[in-house]
Amino acid sequence: MSSVSASEIKKEFLKSKMGIAGIGILVILIAISIGAAVIIPVETFQQWNNPQNWIFYPKTAIPSWINLFMFEKIPEHKILDEPSVSTISLDEISGVSHQFHVNYVYDDFPSDFIYEFTAKYSGSPLLQISVIRPDGSNIKLLSASLPNTDDLVMHNEKIFSTDGTIKKNLFLQSDKFDFSIEGFSAEDIVFSKSTDNVVLKGDYVFLVNLYGVQKENSIVDSTLIVGGKAFGIMGTDELRRDLAVGILWGTPLALFIGIAVAIGSVVMGLVYGVYAGFKGKLTDESMMRFNDVIYALPVLPFLIILAVTISNSIFLMIGFLTIFGWVGIAKVSRSMALQIKTRGYVEASKMMGQKNSKIIFKHILPQLLPYAFASIAISVPAAITTEAGLSFLGLGDPSFPTWGQILHDANTHGAAARGLWWWIVPPGLMIAITGLAFVFLGNALDVIVNPKLKR
Repeated sequence: MSSVSASEIKKEFLKSKMGIAGIGILVILIAISIGAAVIIPVETFQQWNNPQNWIFYPKTAIPSWINLFMFEKIPEHKILDEPSVSTISLDEISGVSHQFHVNYVYDDFPSDFIYEFTAKYSGSPLLQISVIRPDGSNIKLLSASLPNTDDLVMHNEKIFSTDGTIKKNLFLQSDKFDFSIEGFSAEDIVFSKSTDNVVLKGDYVFLVNLYGVQKENSIVDSTLIVGGKAFGIMGTDELRRDLAVGILWGTPLALFIGIAVAIGSVVMGLVYGVYAGFKGKLTDESMMRFNDVIYALPVLPFLIILAVTISNSIFLMIGFLTIFGWVGIAKVSRSMALQIKTRGYVEASKMMGQKNSKIIFKHILPQLLPYAFASIAISVPAAITTEAGLSFLGLGDPSFPTWGQILHDANTHGAAARGLWWWIVPPGLMIAITGLAFVFLGNALDVIVNPKLKR
């Protein structure tokens, strides 16, 4: 390997189509990482394994964009938490009204609808829920008083479409429907045309009114969920988690793991190998025999044992991968150091009495930086795929939504056998694309710094 200046590396790199492609993919991955950190709240990332955080999401929902290719539109799961708010004032009666607008254009009925609210009140205010259908009919769903209290309290409650009171109110209004509603669910009745079992498409308005005599009565939080079988860009998994969150957060995690392991192992290998080659004799022999011992260890079984017996923390995993990743770099850097130490400027430095550490870090290691950069780029995919493999085996850190962990959960719940491709394909593609980016970069740099490969 010959010495190559930074300007020469840059000039040659810009001529490499493979290198440019690698840079392009890496820029996209970095943009995704920044977007994930800015757009997605950190709390969502921290609550990845908290079932309560995903309670309103659908289970194993297909991605919403599938509807672009479907003749019959699959109902999309809607979570509406920004209603139109207005106040009500009738003599001594005051209240608040929340309106949810739902544009329903699908060819099948919703799976359910749920309303959750938090009311701040005193006394016993009246809660009324109704829906105005596209045909103009006003259907009353619920009319109930909240628990009586003399103090100002916060009351949280969930109202489901399966509630018996809602079904009873619908039966009392059966004259508004041109079909027998016997045997139908509440959501089927509300979203049906005049003829049964046909969806009434159009704009629905869900009205939630809270009446009372106290002016301080209010609805603090208000959320309407219209259940469906399609959701988001990436769909959801068996635990109702939005897979787009996991895929996006997995990008900075993968880059962090890969780059941290690559830099750590390359730095360790370079320093170790250069020192062994520079010192030579017994020092070189003993250090390389230790290197051979580490090199001979079966990495994956050993990592499995360490993860089971010590910890499966992602930071310890990075340390383990670094420990096993430096031995190959050390062998190559040692052979390079044996050549460089015979050059005149190194011999002159020895004669001038410079310390060994200064000679190594000032005259030898800088000559190996081009090789170091190429080695770092090539080492990143191995670190990412190893972490993904350990996580797939159930030995990763479950508190982080890495791509390997997502694949492990998919395998645990039989996603492949059930045809849940959106749970398997995206994380697999992201692992492949990220690895490909660094392979492109590493090969482009390797061709530049290694004259034998330029041809």
